[in-house]
Amino acid sequence: MKRYATRKKNSVRKYILMAADIGILFLCIVLTVFVFFLLERPVMQMNHLLPYFAINILLSFLTLTVSGAYDVFWRYFNMRDYITCSLGVVIGQVLSSLVVLLLRWHIPMGFLALNAILAIGGIVVFRLVFRHTFLILTDAGRVESRKRLLIVGAGSGCELILKEIQRSCADPEKTPPIPYDPICIVDDDPLKRNATVMGVRVAGTTEDIKPLCDKLKIDMIMFAIPSCDEENRRRILDLCSHAGRPVKIMPYLSQLLFQKDIIPQIQDIRIEDLLGREPAKFDREKVAGFLKDKVCMITGGGGSIGSEIVRQIMTYHPKKVIIVDIYENNAYDIQQELFLTYGSKIPLFVEIASVRDHAKLITLFEKYHPQIVFHAAAHKHVPLMESCPEEAVKNNIVGTFYLATLAATFQCEKFIMISTDKAVHPANVMGATKRCCEMIIQYMSQHSTNTEFITTRFGNVLGSNGSVIPLFRKQLESGKPLTVTHPKMIRYFMTIPEAVSLVLHASAMAHGGEIFVLDMGAPVRILTLAENLIAAYGKRPYFDVKIRFIGLRPGEKMEEELMTEQENKQQKTLQETENSQIFIGKQIAFDDSNFISRLYKIEQAALRNDREETLQLLKELVPDFHHEDANSFTAK
Repeated sequence: MKRYATRKKNSVRKYILMAADIGILFLCIVLTVFVFFLLERPVMQMNHLLPYFAINILLSFLTLTVSGAYDVFWRYFNMRDYITCSLGVVIGQVLSSLVVLLLRWHIPMGFLALNAILAIGGIVVFRLVFRHTFLILTDAGRVESRKRLLIVGAGSGCELILKEIQRSCADPEKTPPIPYDPICIVDDDPLKRNATVMGVRVAGTTEDIKPLCDKLKIDMIMFAIPSCDEENRRRILDLCSHAGRPVKIMPYLSQLLFQKDIIPQIQDIRIEDLLGREPAKFDREKVAGFLKDKVCMITGGGGSIGSEIVRQIMTYHPKKVIIVDIYENNAYDIQQELFLTYGSKIPLFVEIASVRDHAKLITLFEKYHPQIVFHAAAHKHVPLMESCPEEAVKNNIVGTFYLATLAATFQCEKFIMISTDKAVHPANVMGATKRCCEMIIQYMSQHSTNTEFITTRFGNVLGSNGSVIPLFRKQLESGKPLTVTHPKMIRYFMTIPEAVSLVLHASAMAHGGEIFVLDMGAPVRILTLAENLIAAYGKRPYFDVKIRFIGLRPGEKMEEELMTEQENKQQKTLQETENSQIFIGKQIAFDDSNFISRLYKIEQAALRNDREETLQLLKELVPDFHHEDANSFTAK
């Protein structure tokens, strides 16, 4: 019923305009006759006058109709449409004049010219007045659900958005209707200043975003520059986020699906957009050749990194995918997600097991005979591992050793361990255990002939379980202040999908023994991250939402590193690979003569839950572990 009413409303507007045009054309002829009468100039024979009225009006009306003058939605009537209407009238007038000449009616050329000028002017002026009146009336009674929109960028992205909005308004069958009302555009190109795109004016530059939002009562900002480079993208989105309005963003050009509808692809601004990182680039064909028809086991397969590894592996048609995780809820979630995506008959298997359980791991290797193992299972929460070092040793060190030795025993093709920047000059238990894991992988690489052992090292990932972004979001949504440990603390950040994509590419080109270091981009201040997230919610940092500094937590460093001094010193620079975002760090030599016996000692200490001995043995295993003991962690 509503659709019918809308269709009827649009049809009425169209018929009113048609009737008005016919009336204007009629009045223009009458006015021309009147002018010639006042000037006492000859017009035409009276028996030709009425036929000329009919011919002129009919041909002009037909050319206007053919030109599409009645198909444009009024709100978005622009200069191009005015020109189109003018051309339609001109063609109609020319055709009627040709008919007059063919019929040999004696009509002065001045009469024809004046009539044409009046007709063009009348048609255009009426549209200007009609559009202005229409906008005033519709603005007065506008439905509040339509958000006043400011668009950033006057290029092709903006045009696509405006076309889609216009199409939605003109097509009552479209469901749901697009709830945006474009008010203005901003663009940094000085040549576009005060120009119009489909009737919407370019009102300023990106520096004018906030003033325009305040002046024009903008409800929402839409970033529409999909090809924008990283630096400008970050700058502009920062300006958008500080305008105090919700921000929508068009994805990168490479991520756009070029289909009929663009607006459904528009996303809410994410904190990773404010980091200004371009999507990771990697060789899909090489990864596909590496994973296709392979039996892949992923430990920690229900976690943030592990589940994304599973998702991406599934796109390359593996023979089997085995998720190993101790936490059944996470494993169940990713299982159901993949069932919904691919169907329940996919080669996916879920095993609830701990990497600490050597006997269970033997059973799994005997059952599935994995060819590729991704080891993502680990205790990673820094403060909690400070108070429970024995648990970090059991899970991270002992679990990695069990898994790596079984991979060698069962002659897996590749074993890929997920490490962290906290393993570099570790200042906390978690980092020290991960550094020890890297040493295990190095040891296995040197003593295994059939299995390629690889380490991938990267920094923080956005949105992972226990990371700062989910914490900030919870604090924001609950109306509490955001807690930042120190105003100068910086971290490297990467999105989970791009980290996993790079891990897969590194794994595909690995030959064994490498430490692959992923390019994390520029480091980011945690304080800046908090401020940007607050602004992305349309709020003002320190005014609408407070930021509270709580001090460094146990085991935290002010700044993380991706390479040790020895790694850089041994090769002076990171070794480049075929992927500009993946580098290779040289392994640091260590005395492995009694490495296994020391691993056995720390395992036994951890199993006895002897905290002090575990810490002491960990310091002996990892000489560059600089640690200030923390008996407990108290949440602030």
